[in-house]
This record gives sequence, C-alpha cells and structure tokens, in this order.
Amino acid sequence: MKLILILKKIRDYWYKYVVWRKYKIGKNFHCGRGVFLWARDDITIGNDFYIGKYSIIETNCIIGNGVIFANYVGVVGKYDHCYEEIGMPVRLATSIRDREYQWKGMSETTVIGDDVWIGFGAIILSGVNVSDGCIIAAGALVTNDTEPYSIYAGMPARKVKDRFNTEEEKLKHIRAIKERYI
Repeated sequence: MKLILILKKIRDYWYKYVVWRKYKIGKNFHCGRGVFLWARDDITIGNDFYIGKYSIIETNCIIGNGVIFANYVGVVGKYDHCYEEIGMPVRLATSIRDREYQWKGMSETTVIGDDVWIGFGAIILSGVNVSDGCIIAAGALVTNDTEPYSIYAGMPARKVKDRFNTEEEKLKHIRAIKERYI
C-alpha cells in the first residue's frame, strides 16, 4: 500500500513539473490516470486540487483552492472549431489549436472558485464562472455562471438548492475555508 502511494506521488510530480510545467499548479495536486490538460494560453490551479481519472481540461481555466473533480469531468470550449467557415466542413475548419485561429472563444476563460465539487461526468463550458462553494451534480452540463454555495444539476444545469441550510452555517463555513487558505 505504501508503494502505491509513493508511485502516485511520483506520477503527480511527473505531470505537475514535467508534462504540464507550463501551467501553474498549486500544492497537494493529484490527478487520476488518463487526465488531459491543454489550454491555448493558460491553466492556473490552486492548492489541494484533485482531478479524477479520465477528466479533461481543454480551455483556458483558473481553478481555486480545495477543488475536487470526480472521474470523467470535462471543462471544454464552446467554440473549438470555426463552424462558420464558408465551404469548409467543420472537421477541416480552423480550430482553437491552430495558430491562425481568429474566431470566437479566443479570450474566454473558465473560472472555478474555491471549495467546489464537480460530480462524475459533468461538463463545464468555456467562459463559465462556477462560483465558490458550488456543487455540480453528476452528469450536469454547466452553460451559465452559478451562484455561490449552491447545488446545480441537469442539462443544462439549474440551481437545485443552497448548499447550506442556514446563512449562519454558510458564513461559519466560509470563515473556516478562508482561514485554511490564508
């Protein structure tokens, strides 16, 4: 068991400092197998981030502290291919990975706040702001910004309820989280 933990730490180190060295990744980073990160410009990840196996980030993204992605989560671009290119099938049209790409989505950044949990198979589209403390249910498709400390589910994702039962509980939680990351 100890050997497995050591191997995981080595793998995390390899990805953080070798494979994804051009991105900013905080302390206590862990990624499951089959994870893929790519951004045209930048990915910035805070401390205590866990990304489950076969998850993908494929857009400019800023992720806060204390965030967890379950398995098969996707953070993907809305405009990865120039589908309005006249006379060109979408498959052959310029894409955001091409240097000459000058279409929509160039400046979009997805922002995922602190203390967020993204459930199994959820998809977050580029340019969306997932606010602090949110929980995104398994299989949800997040197409719009969220409210802080709320739970979202569905396709497209809609607010289901507040994360905490009272304002007092929420404020107590926020103070504790802020103390942890100061």
